[in-house]
Amino acid sequence: MSLLLSSQVCLRWWRISLRNDYRLNRPGITKECHEDFLDDVNLHVQIALIFGSKVLQYVTNLCNGKYDFLERLPDPLLLHIISYLDLEDIARLSQTSHRFQKLCTSDKLWEQIVTVTCDTVTPGMKVLAQDIGWRQLFFTNKLQLQRQIRKRRQKAAHSPKSHAWTGLFIIFSFFGTFFI
Repeated sequence: MSLLLSSQVCLRWWRISLRNDYRLNRPGITKECHEDFLDDVNLHVQIALIFGSKVLQYVTNLCNGKYDFLERLPDPLLLHIISYLDLEDIARLSQTSHRFQKLCTSDKLWEQIVTVTCDTVTPGMKVLAQDIGWRQLFFTNKLQLQRQIRKRRQKAAHSPKSHAWTGLFIIFSFFGTFFI
């Protein structure tokens, strides 16, 4: 277990064994100031083996004064924040890291954006978004959406489940414009 304080890195460990020799051992602790920790290569190797290289990198960055507060925020909160950005800013943010690229192209984000941007989200839009994705739905122009809906109606008319599809596409609203 490691603990990073403002001036020290504290590492605690427990020796776990089935032998009676180690049964009475107390937990051990190592305390080092940030500069000593950054110079201690053996300790870096131990931390990388036990906790992984990402934890080691994170701790060394904190010791160097590089704080990444966004990295610690949960994805739902980041998606909510990203949904308020302009499209250009979302495109730029997606290029900064793998995590932000995943978040900026996620269906959850684009569903939020479509919901905020559109006057109403019809059941037909939701069904279409399940097939092509919310991001694709957002960037598809109105004529292409009309064509896709028309094709769906034609396919639905020839399938045995046509009654379910005709109810979904009676009125399709996108950005305040109604399609019949």
